[in-house]
Amino acid sequence: MVKRTARAILLDQGPDGLELVMIKRTKPGKQPYWITPGGGMEPTDASVVAALHRELSEELGGKARDIVPAFVDTVSHTHHEDGRELHPHGVKIQHFFVCRLASMDLSRRHGPEVDEPNGEYEIVRLPFTREGVTSVNVVPPSLRAYLAANIEGVTALLADDLGA
Repeated sequence: MVKRTARAILLDQGPDGLELVMIKRTKPGKQPYWITPGGGMEPTDASVVAALHRELSEELGGKARDIVPAFVDTVSHTHHEDGRELHPHGVKIQHFFVCRLASMDLSRRHGPEVDEPNGEYEIVRLPFTREGVTSVNVVPPSLRAYLAANIEGVTALLADDLGA
């Protein structure tokens, strides 16, 4: 089984430079980790980008603009449903998009993360620098490594002269 996800490397201009909008996840009995907003495609999503828009609305009450594909990560994935392991040898394909935050209203958040949270979902901003993205436990590790190695390249994906 293949599960596809859409995740936003969501950038916004802060008072001290570019910031990366992340979600700090804290689950009972586990160390916190930081993830990009996004999640799995649903049958009603017309495309991966449509899934990204839906997830940003659910998790942030947000909208993004200037959406540019950045990279794809493929990892092993065991699919569970109702506590049962259905597909133990599946893969998850994570599509990461660089985009700008157009708007965010946390009062408009909805969906499973808000209605039935498993732990805490705290919206945070990290400085979009090597130091910022390596100062916390960003997951997946491939994203952390990609960002740490490509701050300037990721920023260039949103340049006005890219022609996207």
